Amino acid sequence: MNLRKIGAAALGAATLVGSVSTASPVPSTTVTTTYHRTQVDGVGIFYREAGPKDAPTIVLLPGFPSSSRYYDMLIPLLATRYHVVAPDYPAFGQSDAPSPAVYKYTFDHLAQTIDALLEQLKISRYTLYLFDYGAPIGYRIILAHPERLHALIIQNGNAYKVGLGPKWATIAKFWADPKAHPEVVDNFLSFEATKQRHLAGTSHSEAYDPESWIEEFAHLSRPGQREIQADLLYDYRTNVASYPAWQAWLRQHQPPTLVVWGANDPSFIAAGATAYRADLPNAEIHLLDAGHFALEEKNDEIARLILDFMARHPG
Repeated sequence: MNLRKIGAAALGAATLVGSVSTASPVPSTTVTTTYHRTQVDGVGIFYREAGPKDAPTIVLLPGFPSSSRYYDMLIPLLATRYHVVAPDYPAFGQSDAPSPAVYKYTFDHLAQTIDALLEQLKISRYTLYLFDYGAPIGYRIILAHPERLHALIIQNGNAYKVGLGPKWATIAKFWADPKAHPEVVDNFLSFEATKQRHLAGTSHSEAYDPESWIEEFAHLSRPGQREIQADLLYDYRTNVASYPAWQAWLRQHQPPTLVVWGANDPSFIAAGATAYRADLPNAEIHLLDAGHFALEEKNDEIARLILDFMARHPG
């Protein structure tokens, strides 16, 4: 059974009800996702691509510990109308994972690499989909090139301290003294933590494919991954420190913004979604009955919201 085709067919037939505007039917054409590798500053970067290249571009930025594979079912639904690009960061998915002795694993550096990829692909105007790690990476790209941003789609992409769930208090101990708290990294990369990132907060566990966390844990267990992910977890403290600068940019520039948030996410809690209202009073905010990886159970609903939002903000 091809879930992608079912999802596309469902979107083609469905209309939005309630407080959301009716979206136009999605064309019933078949969308093919293509898979690419290119060298960016000496690092092999993998990315998925679909849709007409002369259409407006949506860049899908994945989170931890996932890859562009997270967007497998969303891409065909968006690519009927938009050019869609979804990259894997260095050390994630199918991209190269150079040693930390060669590649410095910081969010600044990941953002520079993805920014260089977009420039290499000659994508100079885009809507960014910010999810989890994609938020700090995306905000750095935005501040570097504010003129290139058309709109924001934010899915459990935090930019406010009130959005940090209880586990971040433990992670803060690691930030304060990483050598004294190696257990924080051990737990962060454990099989159970990898599994619960998907299942925690959902009442529909049957919607989640176990292959997702099994493959993610296998990836995290590869040689060298512990050091890489520990470096990024430690550097995450710079993201929290950057929240005020990102908020100030949003207040000043007021980009069209859609927030679709798995409200039951224990890591980035629902308060992080509603907090955007303070800086973006015109933001469209939807709290969904889902966990952190909201697309796994709300893919078609999120796609409808995105298509409706983009139709109302053509740029």
